[in-house]
Amino acid sequence: MSDEKDKKKNQINIELDEAVAQGIYSNLAIINHSASEFVVDFVSIMPGTPKSKVKSRIILTPQHAKRFMKAMGENIHRFEKAHGEIENSEQPQIPLNFGPTGQA
Repeated sequence: MSDEKDKKKNQINIELDEAVAQGIYSNLAIINHSASEFVVDFVSIMPGTPKSKVKSRIILTPQHAKRFMKAMGENIHRFEKAHGEIENSEQPQIPLNFGPTGQA
């Protein structure tokens, strides 16, 4: 009985409203960091469109960024095990001048 109480005590109740559940499409992630945080901007770039907007921004502590990277790696491994290897096609370079960045 105490195991059941401990499980309920350690559970987190997470809500997902309808607007967030719809998701936002992104085909570019711009990653910046400082000593205390990682900032990931998700952008949707469409061909022939000279301007794009950041659709969503996620700010993570370095510890959460590392756990996120590990979780993504594990999920990609499981996906590829079930569906085959994801091809890494080369994308044309997009000129972005936001300082030190990485792209995903």
